[in-house]
Amino acid sequence: MSISKQIVDDFVANDIAFVTTVPCKQLGGVIEEVEARPEIYHIPSNKEDEGMGLCAGAYMGGKRPAIIMQNTAIGVTINTLVTLTQFYRMPLPMLISFRGELMEPVACQAEMAIHTKPLLQQLGIPTYHFHKQDDVRELDAILKYTFMSSKPVAILTDATFWGGY
Repeated sequence: MSISKQIVDDFVANDIAFVTTVPCKQLGGVIEEVEARPEIYHIPSNKEDEGMGLCAGAYMGGKRPAIIMQNTAIGVTINTLVTLTQFYRMPLPMLISFRGELMEPVACQAEMAIHTKPLLQQLGIPTYHFHKQDDVRELDAILKYTFMSSKPVAILTDATFWGGY
C-alpha cells in the first residue's frame, strides 16, 4: 500500500470528511488520493489561512476537517490558528510538508525550517515529526488525539519520509 493511501485511509477511518489543500510537490500523492475519495469533500485553497477558514466552516457545519499544506506558510497562519482554531477549540489535523532540512535545494526553505517548530511550540500546538515511513503508524493515534482534545495538531513530514526531494 502506498504511503499516501495509508494516510488517507487513516483520515477516512477517523471520519475526516472535509479536506482543504494548498499545492505541494511532496504532498502531491496525498492530495491526489484525497481527490479520488468519494468519502471526502476536497476544496483546494489559494492560501493556508484561507484553508483554515474553510476548515472552520466545515467543522461548524458538522464535518471533521483537515488541512494539507507546507511549513513555509506557518507564519501567515498564526492569527487564524490563534483567533479562530484555538479560541473556538476546533480540532484541526494539519498534514505539513516540512521543507528546509538536509539536502534542501531551496535556500529560503531552510530559513523557515528553523522557525517552524518554535512557532508551533509557542502557540502550544502539539507537533509530530515523521522522518521514516514507519512513522505513519502513529497517524491514527494522532488523529484520535486531535479530535478528543479539540486542538489543532501539526504532523510534519520531511523529505526523508517522502523519499527525498
